[in-house]
Formats: sequence, structure tokens, C-alpha cells
Amino acid sequence: MAGSNGAQALLLVLIMSLAPLSGCFGENESGVVSENDVDVTPKTWTGGVFQGVTLTAEKSISVFVPYLIKDSVSGFVQNSTVVDLRAGESVQLSVLAPPRADTAIVLVGEFGRENWPIRDANESWATWYNDNGHLAANGGAVERVEGGNGSLNASMDTGGTVAAYPLVIVRGVAPAYSTDDGGRHSTGLVDGRTTYNYLHHLTDETPDPLDLSDGAVGYLNRWAGQGNAAYEEAAVYLINKLESFGLSVDTQRYEFTDVFGNQNPESYNICGFRYGSVYPDEWMVFGAHFDVAPPANALLLDPHVTGTRTYGTGVGAYDNSAGTSMVLTVAEAMSNFDTRRTMVFCFWSGEEGGKRGSDYWTDYYVKEDNPDVTVTNYINLDMAGVNWPGGGGAPHGDPATTVDPDGYPKDEEVWPMRVYLGPSLDHDVINQPEMVGLTLWIGADAIGVEQQQSILVGEGFAEDTWKVDDWLDRGKPEIIIYEDVTARSDHASFQANLGTVTIGFGGLVDGYWCYHQTCDTLDEMEQWMDTTGKGYGEEHSGVSNLVDSLDIITWWAAYSFFHLDEKPVLNAYL
Repeated sequence: MAGSNGAQALLLVLIMSLAPLSGCFGENESGVVSENDVDVTPKTWTGGVFQGVTLTAEKSISVFVPYLIKDSVSGFVQNSTVVDLRAGESVQLSVLAPPRADTAIVLVGEFGRENWPIRDANESWATWYNDNGHLAANGGAVERVEGGNGSLNASMDTGGTVAAYPLVIVRGVAPAYSTDDGGRHSTGLVDGRTTYNYLHHLTDETPDPLDLSDGAVGYLNRWAGQGNAAYEEAAVYLINKLESFGLSVDTQRYEFTDVFGNQNPESYNICGFRYGSVYPDEWMVFGAHFDVAPPANALLLDPHVTGTRTYGTGVGAYDNSAGTSMVLTVAEAMSNFDTRRTMVFCFWSGEEGGKRGSDYWTDYYVKEDNPDVTVTNYINLDMAGVNWPGGGGAPHGDPATTVDPDGYPKDEEVWPMRVYLGPSLDHDVINQPEMVGLTLWIGADAIGVEQQQSILVGEGFAEDTWKVDDWLDRGKPEIIIYEDVTARSDHASFQANLGTVTIGFGGLVDGYWCYHQTCDTLDEMEQWMDTTGKGYGEEHSGVSNLVDSLDIITWWAAYSFFHLDEKPVLNAYL
């Protein structure tokens, strides 16, 4: 399946298996239906929250609601539903309106309808509707199957044209925040402003003379190892937060054997569990490394002052307080939901020393201590936030060479957000099509980035350059979705040790001037993300754009968890 066209064509078929439906079944009734045959209230949905939506039938019809639904009986979240209604009947559903879209579509068909057209994986419902997809019955197709809650088959038969009922989605603004403060993305089940608040707290450098570990209000100097008082204090903070969410917390300490045979107390992981009600031994894991790059010497020098980059940081805002904050946000929200499978929220140590925390966890805690457990999927957050929608050149007068060490132009107007998947053996072939398809499906509609996202499949490029070349050839898309044959973060442990299919989110890496430097602070991230007066895209403050970026990734991860709880994506190699 070399080449992007062939890959996309296959994905648009495979994605159909990711949209389960449920409902009652009855005899067909002939007659043309229209959107006027159902009344949907409210007409305006609140983006980003589960809400009661009432469907009332004017005549006997079937209604397809293609959004996440919280089932009133099981308490589980499922991906869409079909209900059959006789004339005059009503039903109320708990629906999660997409948080970053402005239009929702409900489909209406004849009573008992089994086949339905659906959008392609890489387009939103609004685009599909505006292109008359409901009238042409183009795109994909699904066929519901009687006998199980949430069962369907992918189909080549759309069932013909269908009526479509459009609705408005409006996402609220928290009254405490202005646009410059991130108010555009401050409400919902999860939201970017909450993630930003965690990030601000973790990286707060305000002096605290009573704090003997790091001397600051935040949690700085988180260099891995149980001998570091600052790391230990931060670990207590994480444990207390996870427990406050109602999660069962387990910590794991491991020793690392160096090349000389010495045992070093290197790894200290923290994980919060909410056990599944149906498959408790199937774990969905969401993680980020909590340690920061240790200094190479006793002095932490600011490269903005010296003009020379060294190694090490005390704050680690981008790498990886940002990822840590997203895990906290998702854990806080998801802990309130019953799930089929067990949710695990982990903070890894020792990533900067070579993924030691996640390596030990997968090799020993899972494989040896919990041999009956299957880790179905893993979501990784590492260095996410400095990417689109920010940009416009490096701040502080940082040296802006033509190309950074990864090949990305440093002085260009956009840095892509990366969504990396695996395991993968080939950069020119899609090896995990179901996960690529699911990622596109979520991004195109719920996350609202159909115009920005692009699949990268590097055909004919060398392995170490294909991502850059493919990105440039496609006009530098703002969000790149690709399978990577290299793994520089904790997702590599899950792929290599457990064969787990993973999703990862990240932004600018080696082109970030403060990568593994003392200047990796929240203020630095905000300056890189500021687009005010730069003539690029919408002009927003650095805080507003950073909150926007954190919102995108946090929501993408939360949606992925809901989908993967209902139907895990398993390794195509196994």
C-alpha cells in the first residue's frame, strides 16, 4: 500500500469498523422521510459536555446520532447510536457534542433502516453535509446488526440517500478568562485552560523559603532518582492529586544496573487506576514522563545570556511538565466515568536517562507481576504545546538557522503538531491502518482540524529524511499524522516490550532553542506561541495559542480513550 492515495483509500474503508451503533429494530415502513419528521431539542448544543438531547418523531422513523453517547443503562460511553421511533414517540440521549466544531448533523431514515451513509475518515460531518453527502450517499457506509448493543458491520451499501438535520454547537467561555487568557478553550469535560493551570502550577518559580527541596512554589529540579528530594516532593503531589480524583494509586520503584554493575535507585513511577467493569485485565494506559533533563554540571546557564547551549533544566515546562499536565487533566475528567476496560494514568521517571521508568514498568510490572494483563493501547504525551497554532519565528532573538537539526525550518511561520503512531516497520507503508483511521476520524470532526491534518507516508525518501521531505511536499500541513519507525519517548517501551499499538502527541523538538535548557520555562513557551503582529494566521497572545494547543491535544487524547474503551485497536503485526 505504498503512496498516500492508496493508504487513504484503505483507511476510509477500515474506519467504518470504528463506529458502533445500537438501538431497537423493527419492520421497515415505506415512505420518504425528511429532517422535518423529527424534532431535536435543544437546537443549540453545548460543545464539550454530555447533555440531554431529546428526539421526537413526527412519523415512524429511525434516527442516527453519530456522536459519543453515554448509555443510561450500562453507564458506558459508545460511539454513536441508531434509535427507531414510532410516530409521537420520544427518547432522550446523553450526547457529547464535539468540543471544537460549530455544526452537528443528525441523520433521519425510514423506520428500521439498517444501512447508513457516513462521512469519510478525513472530513467532518459539516463538510460532508455541505457537500451533499447525505443526498449523494457518498463516503463510507455502515450496517447495523441485531443481537448486541453496539454491533455493526462495515458495508458497501449506504442504503441510499438520507435526510440530515443540522444543529448549532456553541462552546462556552469560563467567566474568569478573557480571550488573551485562553477563554476560547476554557470549558468542557476537559479543556486547555485547565491543562494550562496545572502547567503553571508545576513550573511556578516563585521563591518559597519554606520549601527545602527546590525553594519554589512549583515543583522544579525533578531529576529522576529516589535520592532527589525535589523529585520525591513532586511525586507526593502527583499521588495526592490522583487519589483526590478517586483513583487507586500504585507506585513502583526500580533499580537500574549501570555498565559497571552498580545498582542505582533510578526509576520511580506513579500510576492511578480506575478498574474496568467488564474487562478489568485489559488496560488502556495514558502516560507522560515526569522527570526533567538533569544538568550536565553544577551550573544551569541560560543560553539566551551566554549564547551557548549546554544541557539540563530545572523547570522543564515543555519537556515535560506540559505532558504531565495533560495526563492530570484527562485523569481528573475520566475518573468520573465507568469504563469497560481499566484506565491507567501513569507518570514515568527516568525517560531522560533512556526510558528506564516505562521500560521497567512494561517489562516487570506488567509482564512479571501482572502476567494476565493485556495493555490494549497506550497514549503518550511528550513535548506537546509548542506547535501550531503558534509560530512566527523564534523569540528572544534566538539564532535562526535555515534548518534545525531535524530539518524543520526554524524561521518559518508554522511548526507542525505531530501525531505519531506505531509500531511501524516501514516509513512508506501504513502498518497500523486502524489506528491511523481512528486518529483521522477524531481529528476531522471532534477536534475540528480536518483542513490542517495530513497523513505523511514517505515514498521514495531515505528513512532519516522522509518526514521533512513529505511535510514540505505537502505544503507544510499544520498537523502531521504518521507512523514512525523511530521512538524517542516512552511509547517505545510499550511497542517493543508489549507489542501495544500507541498514539503520541508532540510539537517542535530539536528546533526548540530551549530544549533541555534552563530556559525551558512557561514564559518561553508562551513567547514561541505568540502570533501577535507576526502576520501569520489569527493574531492571539502566547497564552491564548498555548491554551488552544493544549486543548486540541487533551481533547484528542480523551476522545481516543472513549473509542478505545469500546473497541481497542490491536497490533496488525500480531
